[in-house]
Amino acid sequence: MTTMEDVSNVDKLESIKSLQSTISKLENALSQMTQNGANTTLVKKRLKAVYIGLAVLENIWNQKPHPYTREELAEARNVITGLSPTIENSYAKSKTGSPQRTLLERRMKALELTIQAIDDLSTK
Repeated sequence: MTTMEDVSNVDKLESIKSLQSTISKLENALSQMTQNGANTTLVKKRLKAVYIGLAVLENIWNQKPHPYTREELAEARNVITGLSPTIENSYAKSKTGSPQRTLLERRMKALELTIQAIDDLSTK
């Protein structure tokens, strides 16, 4: 297991971009669901978790402060952990070498690093 400091600059950049892209997708989904009168509880929970994840990575790698409590970090970690199987299933179904597969690889790596970053912060 590499430490957060040992992550390459390319992986750092791709992970941050991946989380920003995930936030954008979730915001669009939330907007659509709100318009359609659908239940938005899960999407809101996921969106908050990914926002926290992004803040944590930026805290560790770019020394940007984050306002989140240990409880919020723990909840975000649980939600992000719950996202992983869905992404892994999509990845398993994607075609080798496809842009979709590359996107999913980056998203899985970003979530993995986010969980590791939350764990690192929680032990400090």
